[in-house]
Amino acid sequence: MNLMKSLIPAAAIVALPQMGLAQEAAAEGEAALHTQYIFTTLLFLMAGFLVFFMAAGFAMLEGGLVRSKNVAMQMIKNVALFSIAAIMYWLVGFNTMYPGDFNGFFAIGGPTVLDPVGVDPAEAALDYASIGSDFFFQLVFVAATASIVSGAVAERIKLFPFLIFVVVLTGILYPISGSWQWGGGWLSEAGFSDFAGSTVVHSVGGWAALAGVIVLGPRIGKYKDGKVHPMPGSNLALATLGTFILWLGWFGFNGGSQLAMGTVGDVTDVSRIFANTNMAAASGAVTALILTQLLYKKPDLTMVLNGALAGLVSITAEPLAPTLFGALWIGAVGGIIVVFTVPLLDKFKLDDVVGAIPVHLFAGIWGTIAVIFYGEASLGTQLLGIAAYGVFTFVGALILWTILKAILGIRVSEEDEINGLDMAELGMEAYPEFSKG
Repeated sequence: MNLMKSLIPAAAIVALPQMGLAQEAAAEGEAALHTQYIFTTLLFLMAGFLVFFMAAGFAMLEGGLVRSKNVAMQMIKNVALFSIAAIMYWLVGFNTMYPGDFNGFFAIGGPTVLDPVGVDPAEAALDYASIGSDFFFQLVFVAATASIVSGAVAERIKLFPFLIFVVVLTGILYPISGSWQWGGGWLSEAGFSDFAGSTVVHSVGGWAALAGVIVLGPRIGKYKDGKVHPMPGSNLALATLGTFILWLGWFGFNGGSQLAMGTVGDVTDVSRIFANTNMAAASGAVTALILTQLLYKKPDLTMVLNGALAGLVSITAEPLAPTLFGALWIGAVGGIIVVFTVPLLDKFKLDDVVGAIPVHLFAGIWGTIAVIFYGEASLGTQLLGIAAYGVFTFVGALILWTILKAILGIRVSEEDEINGLDMAELGMEAYPEFSKG
Protein backbone atom coordinates (compact mmCIF):
# COMPACT_ATOMS: atom_id res chain seq x y z
CA MET A 1 0.00 0.00 0.00
CA ASN A 2 2.80 2.43 0.87
CA LEU A 3 4.55 1.67 -2.42
CA MET A 4 1.35 2.31 -4.42
CA LYS A 5 0.74 5.54 -2.55
CA SER A 6 4.21 6.73 -3.32
CA LEU A 7 3.54 6.24 -7.01
CA ILE A 8 0.45 8.56 -6.95
CA PRO A 9 1.22 12.22 -7.73
CA ALA A 10 0.78 14.63 -4.82
CA ALA A 11 -1.84 16.68 -6.70
CA ALA A 12 -3.98 13.58 -7.18
CA ILE A 13 -3.71 12.75 -3.47
CA VAL A 14 -5.07 16.22 -2.64
CA ALA A 15 -7.89 15.81 -5.21
CA LEU A 16 -9.12 12.49 -3.80
CA PRO A 17 -10.96 13.94 -0.77
CA GLN A 18 -12.43 16.66 -2.97
CA MET A 19 -13.72 14.05 -5.42
CA GLY A 20 -15.27 12.18 -2.53
CA LEU A 21 -17.02 15.31 -1.29
CA ALA A 22 -18.36 16.03 -4.77
CA GLN A 23 -19.69 12.49 -5.13
CA GLU A 24 -21.23 12.67 -1.68
CA ALA A 25 -22.92 15.98 -2.52
CA ALA A 26 -24.23 14.55 -5.78
CA ALA A 27 -25.61 11.53 -3.96
CA GLU A 28 -27.29 13.75 -1.38
CA GLY A 29 -28.79 15.88 -4.15
CA GLU A 30 -30.15 12.82 -5.92
CA ALA A 31 -31.57 11.50 -2.65
CA ALA A 32 -33.31 14.83 -2.06
CA LEU A 33 -34.82 14.63 -5.54
CA HIS A 34 -36.04 11.11 -4.82
CA THR A 35 -37.62 12.32 -1.58
CA GLN A 36 -39.39 15.21 -3.29
CA TYR A 37 -40.63 12.91 -6.06
CA ILE A 38 -41.95 10.36 -3.58
CA PHE A 39 -43.72 12.84 -1.33
CA THR A 40 -45.21 14.89 -4.17
CA THR A 41 -46.49 11.71 -5.80
CA LEU A 42 -47.97 10.71 -2.44
CA LEU A 43 -49.62 14.13 -2.11
CA PHE A 44 -51.26 13.73 -5.53
CA LEU A 45 -52.54 10.27 -4.66
CA MET A 46 -53.90 11.23 -1.24
CA ALA A 47 -55.42 14.48 -2.48
CA GLY A 48 -56.77 12.68 -5.53
CA PHE A 49 -58.75 10.12 -3.57
CA LEU A 50 -60.13 12.90 -1.37
CA VAL A 51 -61.34 14.76 -4.46
CA PHE A 52 -62.64 11.48 -5.87
CA PHE A 53 -64.81 11.14 -2.76
CA MET A 54 -66.38 14.47 -3.74
CA ALA A 55 -68.20 12.45 -6.42
CA ALA A 56 -70.09 10.81 -3.57
CA GLY A 57 -70.67 14.25 -2.05
CA PHE A 58 -72.20 15.59 -5.25
CA ALA A 59 -74.37 12.47 -5.59
CA MET A 60 -75.66 12.73 -2.02
CA LEU A 61 -76.22 16.48 -2.24
CA GLU A 62 -78.15 16.17 -5.49
CA GLY A 63 -80.04 13.09 -4.30
CA GLY A 64 -81.17 14.98 -1.23
CA LEU A 65 -82.22 18.14 -3.06
CA VAL A 66 -84.28 16.52 -5.84
CA ARG A 67 -87.70 15.00 -5.27
CA SER A 68 -87.88 11.30 -4.40
CA LYS A 69 -89.16 10.36 -7.88
CA ASN A 70 -85.86 11.55 -9.42
CA VAL A 71 -83.23 10.29 -6.96
CA ALA A 72 -82.14 7.14 -8.82
CA MET A 73 -81.66 9.24 -11.95
CA GLN A 74 -79.24 11.52 -10.11
CA MET A 75 -77.32 8.54 -8.79
CA ILE A 76 -76.82 6.96 -12.21
CA LYS A 77 -75.86 10.33 -13.72
CA ASN A 78 -73.12 10.84 -11.13
CA VAL A 79 -71.68 7.34 -11.51
CA ALA A 80 -71.80 7.59 -15.30
CA LEU A 81 -70.37 11.09 -15.57
CA PHE A 82 -67.36 10.22 -13.42
CA SER A 83 -66.73 7.09 -15.47
CA ILE A 84 -67.05 8.97 -18.76
CA ALA A 85 -64.74 11.72 -17.46
CA ALA A 86 -62.12 9.11 -16.57
CA ILE A 87 -62.21 7.61 -20.05
CA MET A 88 -62.27 10.91 -21.93
CA TYR A 89 -59.50 12.43 -19.84
CA TRP A 90 -57.31 9.42 -20.61
CA LEU A 91 -58.25 9.41 -24.29
CA VAL A 92 -57.69 13.09 -25.12
CA GLY A 93 -58.16 15.36 -22.10
CA PHE A 94 -54.93 15.11 -20.12
CA ASN A 95 -52.60 15.66 -23.06
CA THR A 96 -54.87 18.41 -24.37
CA MET A 97 -54.75 20.25 -21.06
CA TYR A 98 -51.01 19.72 -20.52
CA PRO A 99 -49.60 19.86 -24.04
CA GLY A 100 -45.95 20.43 -23.20
CA ASP A 101 -44.43 23.14 -25.34
CA PHE A 102 -47.68 24.07 -27.08
CA ASN A 103 -48.93 27.51 -26.10
CA GLY A 104 -52.06 28.36 -28.00
CA PHE A 105 -55.83 28.28 -27.93
CA PHE A 106 -56.83 24.94 -29.41
CA ALA A 107 -55.09 21.58 -29.73
CA ILE A 108 -56.33 18.05 -29.07
CA GLY A 109 -53.89 15.66 -27.44
CA GLY A 110 -53.63 11.89 -27.62
CA PRO A 111 -54.07 9.14 -25.00
CA THR A 112 -52.18 9.31 -21.70
CA VAL A 113 -49.26 6.89 -21.30
CA LEU A 114 -48.15 6.02 -17.76
CA ASP A 115 -44.62 5.53 -16.49
CA PRO A 116 -43.33 2.00 -17.19
CA VAL A 117 -43.64 -0.66 -14.50
CA GLY A 118 -40.77 -0.38 -12.02
CA VAL A 119 -39.53 2.80 -13.64
CA ASP A 120 -35.83 3.53 -13.30
CA PRO A 121 -35.15 6.77 -11.37
CA ALA A 122 -33.14 8.04 -14.33
CA GLU A 123 -36.29 7.89 -16.47
CA ALA A 124 -38.68 9.42 -13.92
CA ALA A 125 -39.59 13.09 -13.59
CA LEU A 126 -37.72 13.45 -10.29
CA ASP A 127 -38.33 17.18 -10.20
CA TYR A 128 -42.11 16.60 -10.08
CA ALA A 129 -44.15 13.39 -9.64
CA SER A 130 -45.22 10.20 -11.38
CA ILE A 131 -47.40 10.50 -14.47
CA GLY A 132 -50.02 8.22 -12.93
CA SER A 133 -50.44 10.36 -9.82
CA ASP A 134 -50.57 13.60 -11.80
CA PHE A 135 -53.08 12.15 -14.27
CA PHE A 136 -55.32 10.84 -11.50
CA PHE A 137 -55.21 14.09 -9.53
CA GLN A 138 -56.12 16.17 -12.58
CA LEU A 139 -58.82 13.71 -13.63
CA VAL A 140 -60.89 14.05 -10.47
CA PHE A 141 -61.12 17.81 -11.05
CA VAL A 142 -62.68 17.20 -14.47
CA ALA A 143 -65.38 14.99 -12.98
CA ALA A 144 -66.22 17.68 -10.42
CA THR A 145 -66.87 20.11 -13.26
CA ALA A 146 -69.38 17.74 -14.86
CA SER A 147 -71.09 17.11 -11.50
CA ILE A 148 -71.84 20.83 -11.21
CA VAL A 149 -73.89 20.63 -14.40
CA SER A 150 -75.72 17.51 -13.27
CA GLY A 151 -77.38 19.16 -10.30
CA ALA A 152 -78.49 22.31 -12.12
CA VAL A 153 -80.34 20.48 -14.92
CA ALA A 154 -81.88 17.80 -12.72
CA GLU A 155 -85.47 16.51 -12.78
CA ARG A 156 -86.25 17.12 -16.45
CA ILE A 157 -83.27 16.12 -18.62
CA LYS A 158 -82.89 12.88 -20.57
CA LEU A 159 -80.03 10.64 -19.53
CA PHE A 160 -78.15 9.99 -22.77
CA PRO A 161 -78.16 13.53 -24.19
CA PHE A 162 -76.76 14.65 -20.84
CA LEU A 163 -74.03 12.02 -21.01
CA ILE A 164 -73.13 13.05 -24.57
CA PHE A 165 -72.71 16.58 -23.24
CA VAL A 166 -70.39 15.19 -20.54
CA VAL A 167 -68.26 13.50 -23.21
CA VAL A 168 -67.60 16.83 -24.94
CA LEU A 169 -67.26 18.84 -21.73
CA THR A 170 -64.70 16.53 -20.11
CA GLY A 171 -62.83 15.54 -23.26
CA ILE A 172 -62.67 18.85 -25.13
CA LEU A 173 -64.13 22.01 -23.57
CA TYR A 174 -62.64 21.74 -20.08
CA PRO A 175 -59.17 20.53 -21.18
CA ILE A 176 -58.79 23.21 -23.87
CA SER A 177 -59.67 26.07 -21.53
CA GLY A 178 -57.70 24.47 -18.71
CA SER A 179 -54.57 24.50 -20.87
CA TRP A 180 -54.78 28.29 -21.09
CA GLN A 181 -53.92 28.55 -17.40
CA TRP A 182 -52.63 25.31 -15.89
CA GLY A 183 -51.06 24.05 -19.10
CA GLY A 184 -48.79 27.09 -19.34
CA GLY A 185 -50.95 28.75 -21.98
CA TRP A 186 -51.68 32.36 -22.85
CA LEU A 187 -53.60 33.25 -19.68
CA SER A 188 -50.81 31.91 -17.50
CA GLU A 189 -48.30 34.03 -19.41
CA ALA A 190 -50.60 37.05 -19.08
CA GLY A 191 -50.43 36.74 -15.29
CA PHE A 192 -53.88 35.30 -14.57
CA SER A 193 -53.95 33.52 -11.21
CA ASP A 194 -56.22 30.65 -10.15
CA PHE A 195 -54.51 28.43 -7.59
CA ALA A 196 -56.97 25.52 -7.45
CA GLY A 197 -59.79 26.38 -9.82
CA SER A 198 -62.40 28.94 -8.75
CA THR A 199 -62.60 29.76 -12.46
CA VAL A 200 -60.79 26.91 -14.24
CA VAL A 201 -63.03 24.29 -12.59
CA HIS A 202 -65.98 25.84 -10.77
CA SER A 203 -67.11 28.67 -12.97
CA VAL A 204 -66.52 26.51 -16.04
CA GLY A 205 -69.03 24.06 -14.58
CA GLY A 206 -71.29 26.99 -13.69
CA TRP A 207 -71.20 28.47 -17.20
CA ALA A 208 -71.99 25.07 -18.73
CA ALA A 209 -74.83 24.62 -16.24
CA LEU A 210 -76.24 28.09 -17.00
CA ALA A 211 -76.33 27.31 -20.73
CA GLY A 212 -78.10 24.02 -20.00
CA VAL A 213 -80.70 25.62 -17.75
CA ILE A 214 -81.48 28.25 -20.41
CA VAL A 215 -81.93 25.74 -23.23
CA LEU A 216 -83.74 23.18 -21.07
CA GLY A 217 -86.24 25.51 -19.43
CA PRO A 218 -87.69 25.31 -15.90
CA ARG A 219 -89.46 22.33 -14.33
CA ILE A 220 -93.21 22.06 -14.75
CA GLY A 221 -94.96 24.13 -12.10
CA LYS A 222 -91.86 25.90 -10.82
CA TYR A 223 -92.96 29.30 -12.09
CA LYS A 224 -96.71 29.65 -12.29
CA ASP A 225 -99.11 32.60 -12.11
CA GLY A 226 -96.21 34.98 -11.58
CA LYS A 227 -95.06 33.17 -8.45
CA VAL A 228 -92.15 30.89 -7.56
CA HIS A 229 -93.36 27.55 -6.25
CA PRO A 230 -90.81 25.77 -4.05
CA MET A 231 -90.14 22.11 -4.80
CA PRO A 232 -88.60 20.70 -1.60
CA GLY A 233 -85.97 18.01 -1.86
CA SER A 234 -86.53 14.45 -0.77
CA ASN A 235 -83.95 14.16 1.98
CA LEU A 236 -82.18 17.12 3.60
CA ALA A 237 -80.20 14.78 5.84
CA LEU A 238 -78.70 13.24 2.69
CA ALA A 239 -77.98 16.71 1.31
CA THR A 240 -76.22 17.62 4.56
CA LEU A 241 -74.11 14.46 4.36
CA GLY A 242 -73.21 15.36 0.79
CA THR A 243 -72.10 18.82 1.87
CA PHE A 244 -69.82 17.44 4.58
CA ILE A 245 -68.32 14.99 2.09
CA LEU A 246 -67.64 17.85 -0.32
CA TRP A 247 -66.13 19.88 2.53
CA LEU A 248 -63.80 16.98 3.32
CA GLY A 249 -62.87 16.46 -0.32
CA TRP A 250 -62.01 20.14 -0.67
CA PHE A 251 -58.94 19.68 1.54
CA GLY A 252 -57.56 17.50 -1.25
CA PHE A 253 -58.88 19.85 -3.93
CA ASN A 254 -57.01 22.86 -2.57
CA GLY A 255 -54.23 21.18 -0.60
CA GLY A 256 -53.13 18.99 -3.49
CA SER A 257 -52.95 22.05 -5.72
CA GLN A 258 -49.77 23.05 -3.90
CA LEU A 259 -48.29 20.49 -6.35
CA ALA A 260 -45.32 19.76 -4.07
CA MET A 261 -44.71 18.21 -0.66
CA GLY A 262 -41.00 17.42 -0.66
CA THR A 263 -39.76 20.28 1.51
CA VAL A 264 -40.54 21.80 4.90
CA GLY A 265 -41.90 24.90 3.17
CA ASP A 266 -44.19 22.93 0.87
CA VAL A 267 -45.74 20.72 3.53
CA THR A 268 -46.24 23.74 5.80
CA ASP A 269 -47.98 25.52 2.94
CA VAL A 270 -50.27 22.52 2.50
CA SER A 271 -51.27 22.78 6.16
CA ARG A 272 -51.91 26.50 5.72
CA ILE A 273 -54.16 25.74 2.74
CA PHE A 274 -56.14 23.22 4.82
CA ALA A 275 -56.74 25.76 7.57
CA ASN A 276 -57.79 28.53 5.18
CA THR A 277 -60.07 26.20 3.23
CA ASN A 278 -61.84 25.15 6.41
CA MET A 279 -62.22 28.73 7.63
CA ALA A 280 -63.81 29.89 4.36
CA ALA A 281 -66.36 27.08 4.46
CA ALA A 282 -67.23 27.78 8.07
CA SER A 283 -67.68 31.51 7.51
CA GLY A 284 -69.79 30.93 4.39
CA ALA A 285 -72.13 28.66 6.35
CA VAL A 286 -72.43 31.03 9.33
CA THR A 287 -73.04 34.01 7.08
CA ALA A 288 -75.85 32.21 5.24
CA LEU A 289 -77.30 31.12 8.60
CA ILE A 290 -77.42 34.67 9.95
CA LEU A 291 -78.66 36.22 6.71
CA THR A 292 -81.54 33.80 6.22
CA GLN A 293 -82.61 34.36 9.84
CA LEU A 294 -82.63 38.12 9.25
CA LEU A 295 -84.32 37.99 5.85
CA TYR A 296 -86.82 35.16 6.32
CA LYS A 297 -87.17 35.06 10.13
CA LYS A 298 -86.03 31.44 10.10
CA PRO A 299 -82.72 29.83 9.07
CA ASP A 300 -82.76 27.97 5.75
CA LEU A 301 -80.80 24.71 5.83
CA THR A 302 -80.33 24.53 2.06
CA MET A 303 -78.93 28.07 2.05
CA VAL A 304 -76.56 27.20 4.91
CA LEU A 305 -75.31 24.13 3.01
CA ASN A 306 -74.78 26.16 -0.15
CA GLY A 307 -73.21 28.94 1.93
CA ALA A 308 -70.51 26.52 3.08
CA LEU A 309 -69.93 25.37 -0.49
CA ALA A 310 -69.80 28.96 -1.76
CA GLY A 311 -67.18 29.74 0.89
CA LEU A 312 -65.15 26.81 -0.38
CA VAL A 313 -65.44 27.90 -4.01
CA SER A 314 -64.51 31.48 -3.05
CA ILE A 315 -61.22 30.51 -1.35
CA THR A 316 -60.20 28.06 -4.07
CA ALA A 317 -58.56 30.65 -6.34
CA GLU A 318 -56.09 31.61 -3.57
CA PRO A 319 -56.17 29.38 -0.49
CA LEU A 320 -52.49 29.81 0.43
CA ALA A 321 -51.70 33.52 0.74
CA PRO A 322 -54.55 34.85 2.95
CA THR A 323 -54.45 34.88 6.74
CA LEU A 324 -57.18 33.01 8.58
CA PHE A 325 -59.07 36.28 8.88
CA GLY A 326 -58.63 36.80 5.15
CA ALA A 327 -60.10 33.35 4.47
CA LEU A 328 -62.96 34.17 6.84
CA TRP A 329 -64.08 37.32 5.04
CA ILE A 330 -63.56 35.86 1.57
CA GLY A 331 -65.76 32.88 2.49
CA ALA A 332 -68.33 35.16 4.13
CA VAL A 333 -68.76 37.10 0.91
CA GLY A 334 -69.39 33.78 -0.82
CA GLY A 335 -72.17 33.06 1.67
CA ILE A 336 -73.72 36.46 0.98
CA ILE A 337 -73.58 35.84 -2.76
CA VAL A 338 -75.54 32.59 -2.45
CA VAL A 339 -78.29 34.03 -0.27
CA PHE A 340 -78.96 36.89 -2.70
CA THR A 341 -78.40 35.19 -6.06
CA VAL A 342 -80.55 32.08 -5.55
CA PRO A 343 -83.76 34.20 -5.54
CA LEU A 344 -82.28 36.37 -8.30
CA LEU A 345 -82.19 33.37 -10.65
CA ASP A 346 -85.84 32.70 -9.86
CA LYS A 347 -86.71 36.24 -10.95
CA PHE A 348 -85.28 35.40 -14.36
CA LYS A 349 -87.05 32.01 -14.32
CA LEU A 350 -83.74 30.15 -14.42
CA ASP A 351 -84.49 26.89 -12.64
CA ASP A 352 -81.31 25.63 -10.98
CA VAL A 353 -82.43 22.69 -8.83
CA VAL A 354 -79.50 22.57 -6.39
CA GLY A 355 -78.17 26.13 -6.53
CA ALA A 356 -75.11 25.13 -8.56
CA ILE A 357 -74.93 28.38 -10.53
CA PRO A 358 -74.84 30.70 -7.48
CA VAL A 359 -72.33 28.45 -5.70
CA HIS A 360 -69.96 27.57 -8.51
CA LEU A 361 -70.34 30.37 -11.05
CA PHE A 362 -71.06 33.49 -9.00
CA ALA A 363 -68.89 32.55 -6.02
CA GLY A 364 -66.24 31.31 -8.46
CA ILE A 365 -66.11 34.72 -10.12
CA TRP A 366 -65.86 36.37 -6.70
CA GLY A 367 -63.07 34.06 -5.58
CA THR A 368 -61.10 34.80 -8.74
CA ILE A 369 -61.41 38.55 -8.15
CA ALA A 370 -60.50 38.15 -4.45
CA VAL A 371 -57.02 36.98 -5.48
CA ILE A 372 -56.02 40.63 -5.97
CA PHE A 373 -56.22 41.25 -2.21
CA TYR A 374 -53.55 38.67 -1.36
CA GLY A 375 -51.94 37.46 -4.59
CA GLU A 376 -49.86 39.22 -7.21
CA ALA A 377 -52.46 39.29 -9.99
CA SER A 378 -54.05 42.51 -11.24
CA LEU A 379 -57.78 43.13 -11.43
CA GLY A 380 -57.59 43.58 -15.20
CA THR A 381 -55.88 40.24 -15.71
CA GLN A 382 -58.33 38.43 -13.42
CA LEU A 383 -61.28 39.95 -15.27
CA LEU A 384 -59.70 38.93 -18.57
CA GLY A 385 -59.49 35.32 -17.41
CA ILE A 386 -63.06 35.35 -16.09
CA ALA A 387 -64.31 36.74 -19.41
CA ALA A 388 -62.26 34.29 -21.50
CA TYR A 389 -63.52 31.25 -19.62
CA GLY A 390 -67.06 32.60 -19.57
CA VAL A 391 -67.32 33.31 -23.29
CA PHE A 392 -65.61 30.10 -24.39
CA THR A 393 -67.50 27.76 -22.06
CA PHE A 394 -70.92 29.41 -22.18
CA VAL A 395 -70.96 29.79 -25.97
CA GLY A 396 -69.54 26.31 -26.53
CA ALA A 397 -72.00 24.74 -24.10
CA LEU A 398 -74.92 26.72 -25.50
CA ILE A 399 -74.14 25.53 -29.02
CA LEU A 400 -73.77 21.93 -27.85
CA TRP A 401 -77.01 21.96 -25.83
CA THR A 402 -78.86 23.49 -28.80
CA ILE A 403 -77.53 20.83 -31.19
CA LEU A 404 -78.48 18.04 -28.80
CA LYS A 405 -81.95 19.55 -28.39
CA ALA A 406 -82.45 19.71 -32.16
CA ILE A 407 -81.16 16.22 -32.94
CA LEU A 408 -82.07 14.07 -29.92
CA GLY A 409 -84.23 16.22 -27.69
CA ILE A 410 -82.86 16.85 -24.24
CA ARG A 411 -86.04 17.08 -22.18
CA VAL A 412 -88.38 14.26 -21.18
CA SER A 413 -92.07 14.48 -21.97
CA GLU A 414 -94.45 16.32 -19.66
CA GLU A 415 -95.98 13.02 -18.54
CA ASP A 416 -92.58 11.50 -17.77
CA GLU A 417 -91.51 14.58 -15.85
CA ILE A 418 -94.65 14.47 -13.71
CA ASN A 419 -94.29 10.75 -13.05
CA GLY A 420 -90.60 11.07 -12.34
CA LEU A 421 -87.40 10.30 -14.23
CA ASP A 422 -86.65 7.22 -12.15
CA MET A 423 -89.45 5.26 -13.80
CA ALA A 424 -89.44 7.11 -17.12
CA GLU A 425 -85.72 6.84 -17.85
CA LEU A 426 -84.60 3.91 -15.68
CA GLY A 427 -87.68 1.82 -14.90
CA MET A 428 -86.74 1.69 -11.23
CA GLU A 429 -87.15 3.87 -8.18
CA ALA A 430 -84.84 4.92 -5.39
CA TYR A 431 -87.66 4.63 -2.83
CA PRO A 432 -90.13 2.06 -4.24
CA GLU A 433 -91.82 1.38 -0.90
CA PHE A 434 -93.06 4.96 -0.65
CA SER A 435 -94.63 5.06 -4.10
CA LYS A 436 -96.42 1.81 -3.53
CA GLY A 437 -98.04 2.96 -0.30
